[in-house]
Amino acid sequence: MTSTDRRLAAVALALAVLAAPAARAQDPVGYNLYGAPGLIDMPVGTPGADADFAQTLSYFDGGDKITLSFQMLPRVSGSFRYTGVRDLNFSGFQDYYDRSFDVRFLALKESRWLPAVTVGLQDFAGTGLFAGEYIAATKTVLPNLSLTLGLGWGRLGADGSDRLPGAPTCPPPAGAGGRPNADSWFRGSPAPFGGLSWQATERLRFKAEYSSDTYECESGSRGVFDRASPVNFGVEWRATQRLTLGAYSMYGNGLALSANVILNPRKALVPLASPGPRAIPPRPDRATNPVAWGTEWHALPTSAPILQESLRGLLQAEGLILESLTVGPQVAELRFRDRTFDIRANALGRAARAMAIGLPASVETFRLVPIVDGMAAAVVTVRRSDLERLENDPRGAEQLWARTEVTDAGTLPRLAPVPGRYPDFRWSFAPYFRTSYFDPSEPIRTEAGLRLRGEVELRPGLVLAGSSRLALAGNMDDARPSGPVLPTSPPSVRTSWPLYERTDGPKIEYLTATQFFRPGRNLYGRVSVGLLESMFAGVSGEVLWRPVDSRLALGVELSHVRQRDYDMRFGLLPYDVTTGHVSAYYDLGGGFLAQVDAGRYLGGDVGATFALDRTFANGWSVGAFFSQTNVTAAEFGEGSFDKGIRFSIPVTWLNGQPSPTRLGTTIRPVQRDGAARLAVRDRLYDRLREDDQGSYAISWGRFWR
Repeated sequence: MTSTDRRLAAVALALAVLAAPAARAQDPVGYNLYGAPGLIDMPVGTPGADADFAQTLSYFDGGDKITLSFQMLPRVSGSFRYTGVRDLNFSGFQDYYDRSFDVRFLALKESRWLPAVTVGLQDFAGTGLFAGEYIAATKTVLPNLSLTLGLGWGRLGADGSDRLPGAPTCPPPAGAGGRPNADSWFRGSPAPFGGLSWQATERLRFKAEYSSDTYECESGSRGVFDRASPVNFGVEWRATQRLTLGAYSMYGNGLALSANVILNPRKALVPLASPGPRAIPPRPDRATNPVAWGTEWHALPTSAPILQESLRGLLQAEGLILESLTVGPQVAELRFRDRTFDIRANALGRAARAMAIGLPASVETFRLVPIVDGMAAAVVTVRRSDLERLENDPRGAEQLWARTEVTDAGTLPRLAPVPGRYPDFRWSFAPYFRTSYFDPSEPIRTEAGLRLRGEVELRPGLVLAGSSRLALAGNMDDARPSGPVLPTSPPSVRTSWPLYERTDGPKIEYLTATQFFRPGRNLYGRVSVGLLESMFAGVSGEVLWRPVDSRLALGVELSHVRQRDYDMRFGLLPYDVTTGHVSAYYDLGGGFLAQVDAGRYLGGDVGATFALDRTFANGWSVGAFFSQTNVTAAEFGEGSFDKGIRFSIPVTWLNGQPSPTRLGTTIRPVQRDGAARLAVRDRLYDRLREDDQGSYAISWGRFWR
């Protein structure tokens, strides 16, 4: 029997032991030093909870790892990791920094007799320094005790092997990374690994493992780390419900530390603490008080102004803005703006209550029309009697949604806004903090300063907006431009971004005039002109077809822009380009949105960007994207092609106070000139996504909040 056969036989025997029934599952899964569900260095077969968003910071003998992991589906999770290893002397840098992606798939859920089995790809599209594949099986065999056994390939298959096919190359070849290295997946002889996790108390967990990672690249002549034993031990302490701290004895002579924070979009940091809504007053009994139900008021010339002022005050108390009000004997239409709530259903509920309080008893049908950037986004029709009947029903939201109509607002007639509504001016002056990642000479760069923003809507849909910032401290201006790459664009369109950071004094981030409009049924439009973003100025137009009752939306955007001067003021450089995309958006259900943008990018390259985002009922959003254009990997440069992850967190989720503000960012391993898209503000689909049947259905429970 060969050594490989003996390893496989040992694993098969151990899996039979793992099949023993368990009394109950232990506490939530722990995360390893790689920021994935695991023991210490090794993975486990158990997934995280659905939608868990985990951030892990770990340190081990000269190396640091920062990892973001997201349980995208109950069976599928992904991770992005940034690793720094000091004194490794790779690629011309004494300290080596590496970016990598992982993906895990739960092939078998744990049951009474069977373990959870996960198949994983570690660093499947990076330089290959940490690349490894594995099959891990985990079983809870005693209360609070779980055992894991697995097989590893690549980096995890190196134990006892001098040079296995698929093992990491030291150093990685120049220019490697960015493309899936599928030709090395599950190649060579596998190595076993395993361990146990014991939840001793509610807060304390002990771990032990046998590791198959020999740390070939870091040990030996490089002297970063000396591996004396394959066995690791550790203890983890759950400091709070979301924070876990760990300390570990590593490979016989090393120490590792970790901090792991797990957030879940479904579990807000602070419960929603907005003032409760007003109760809907009952209307007088129609049989005993028919006068109260009369419609004579409608003929009085003073009734409309009185009702308008009444609704204005009621809406203002809820943080909503009255745009216009039309009242008939039985039907009323309210157009309003929401600049307070993070979820539109919340605003619709407050507006409907205001109408029930402020309108005569004869008005039975309420037509609620949210206004977004001067455009009527949708018509939400509810019946007053349903509001009165279902307000305190435990299943009231579900029953009301079944009786609510959502229709397109594109054919609504234009109405004059209430007196004094325009011009509408808003501004802010506040500190800001910016970050830049993944520069090999300085992995994290920061800048702090002051930012002035202003916006005035001269009439419905015509918006003048601008933003200027003044840097006071930071090291953004020390970054080095990587130079032009694409042969089609004489200047670099994104890689020269450090040149835009080196000018002293105020910088104009954007200064635009934008007209939003509704050209017809199911259609929305935008035209923007001016300094569109920090690096380009010009004109941009967009048309979106988006029926409120359809999962599909289609858009077309066309822009002609010229590169801005490096001082970020009003000067322009010679390079100009016509860029544009055709976009398709499809709601897959369950909060998942697929998006494809195909067209011509700023560098003149042609291709498409593919994205998948998951959005939750409270507005949390996590997604990933990648682009493929006619630029070759060599022309693109480091990273091979554009890709990244993005997330957005509602401020309401963080502090419990109603707010439409969201905090988020896009993380790209490398920003190059290929697949560089114009960063125009207020693209139509993003502005209007909340106002359709699908979005209302997901969040309708907030109607009564």
